[in-house]
Amino acid sequence: METTTTSLQDAAEETGGAAPSAARGKPALTDLLHAAVTAVGGTERAGQVTMAQAVADAVDDQSHLLVQAGTGTGKSLGYLVPALAHGERVVVATATLALQRQLVERDLPRTVEALRPLLRREPQYAMLKGRSNYLCLHRLHEGVPQDDEDGLFDPFEAAAPTSKLGQDLLRLRDWADETETGDRDGLTPGVSDRAWSQVSVTSRECLGATKCAYGAECFAEAARERAKLADVVVTNHALLAIDAIEGAPVLPSHEVLIIDEAHELVGRVTGVATGELSPISVNRAVKRAAKLVNEKAADALLTAGEGFERLMELALPGRLEEIPEDLAYALAALRDACRQVITALGETRDKSVQDEDAVRKQALASVEHVHEVSERLVQGSEYDVVWCERHDRFGASLRVAPLTVSGLLREKLFTERSVVLTSATLKLGGDFNGVGASLGLAPEGTEGEDVPQWKGIDVGSPFDYRKQGILYVARHLSQPGRDSNREDMLDELAELIEAAGGRTLGLFSSMRGAQAAAEALRGRLDHPILLQGEETLGELIRRFSEDARTCLFGTLSLWQGVDVPGTSCQLVVMDRIPFPRPDDPLMSARQKSVEEHGGSGFMAVAATHAALLMAQGAGRLIRAGGDRGVVAVLDPRLATARYGGFLRSSMPEFWYTTDRNQVRKSLAAIDAAAKV
Repeated sequence: METTTTSLQDAAEETGGAAPSAARGKPALTDLLHAAVTAVGGTERAGQVTMAQAVADAVDDQSHLLVQAGTGTGKSLGYLVPALAHGERVVVATATLALQRQLVERDLPRTVEALRPLLRREPQYAMLKGRSNYLCLHRLHEGVPQDDEDGLFDPFEAAAPTSKLGQDLLRLRDWADETETGDRDGLTPGVSDRAWSQVSVTSRECLGATKCAYGAECFAEAARERAKLADVVVTNHALLAIDAIEGAPVLPSHEVLIIDEAHELVGRVTGVATGELSPISVNRAVKRAAKLVNEKAADALLTAGEGFERLMELALPGRLEEIPEDLAYALAALRDACRQVITALGETRDKSVQDEDAVRKQALASVEHVHEVSERLVQGSEYDVVWCERHDRFGASLRVAPLTVSGLLREKLFTERSVVLTSATLKLGGDFNGVGASLGLAPEGTEGEDVPQWKGIDVGSPFDYRKQGILYVARHLSQPGRDSNREDMLDELAELIEAAGGRTLGLFSSMRGAQAAAEALRGRLDHPILLQGEETLGELIRRFSEDARTCLFGTLSLWQGVDVPGTSCQLVVMDRIPFPRPDDPLMSARQKSVEEHGGSGFMAVAATHAALLMAQGAGRLIRAGGDRGVVAVLDPRLATARYGGFLRSSMPEFWYTTDRNQVRKSLAAIDAAAKV
């Protein structure tokens, strides 16, 4: 507050005693933040104030900012308040549905109401997602164009009312009469992906508002219209990626882009930019287009699809640094046949086909997808990575992903708008340059005409990590190997859980490891052990939080998605350092590329990947001011390897020890205190 007071006094002196900005109608940022924090029932944090000011400065300067804000900082208000005060349109992109809901249903309504008297206006806000997230009234009322062997039918009539699918569809029809937004996330409880696909369309399958009989009532179009009028538009990383990659603007024009959970952005953009081609997707395209084109075009696509399927039956999983000649020929034939079908689809019409526009649009979407991916594979860009995957149920598929998305992000994100990226984990190994590089940013402070200017700040956390938590590394254990059963690790895990009285979140680097540990310890311990996959994630977390004796074991989504403050989670265990698998085609290709350019591929890719996950995983422990506990890493390399210091410096600053006796005593004391 002293800084604000001084700056207001200075402003008055410089203008000959003129009234400060607040009196002239522009309220001070600290006053706005105080009003917002009070409205949501929170507590002002020093880091939150620092963050809000830094965001406001970046917006005013049209510069870029990376903000690391630890758990409990209140970072949502730290960026929402300066965004609302700015007055121009701001887009906020998040990774998780939970945070989107929190912003739109809790934080924004209360904040807008609190700031309205001070701003003397009422900022508008809206949620915007991809089209397939909204109920399609055309699909709902006209039915789904089905593949050839099923014929065209109304799924509501075809699905038995007693089946799960039938019940879901009937509930969707009732919900359609009640919902104001048509947003899938507003349906509670939710429905299966199969059921939702019966009442939704992708952007490619959409007829368009002007051609659709239900265009005037369309939920997706209404969401877009609301976004055009809003001061703050809340969206997700995937839609942001689509907006950047496809060139056709999906988001309304905006001056400021705020990316929350920014540590996930590169992965989400990579996912959107990844293409997949499988015999299943080709067969679907063949069936959907067959009745809509001439026989010659249909036969060409069928023949090309059969040739591709024969080769994929023999394909081995792994990276393809060069596409074999026979596969390249099959892909070229597939591309050419798709092109022929796309042309033919525009020339013929069949009056015998019911709802032909919708059938044609769905067929075109399938064929265009196959054409685009096969064309990309045939062209073979040096900036793409190609590999084959095999799935027990779905067979083999080809996947193609960008070697890096940094150039795309630099070009599409950091021009013509101010960008703020925030997360609890952006500072890896002591600085922001690693994450910055993945986003296409040069090292902080680099000057240049076409170099985006940015700075990184760490506003800390309200928690005293050294007093609230311990980082224990089991240095005495054997080093994990790829196929080792690690009996000593299981013994250590069992002893730690006993000392903690349960209360354990087990984070494993593979599902196989989590399953093996759960199976082994269920027979040895008297504590309930929940395993990811045996129930919905929400149900598992609920049961874990309600019974302090319970343990929860799982893999990737638990490293980032568990928020259980209090005494139910006082021990977080990581079975090993979560390096990417050595045979991961994309990660290994990225690592090799860095090495070819003179860098350390291991540190830039594998160690950075592990550091990010470990920082996220360790963040599961301390979620509130009164929390106490231990993060135990059962991999001695964190203490002994040269890269161990880099990984530890990326985690919260817990008190560090390798003393197994000390950590058991500490866990027993924490358990005893929790029972009082």
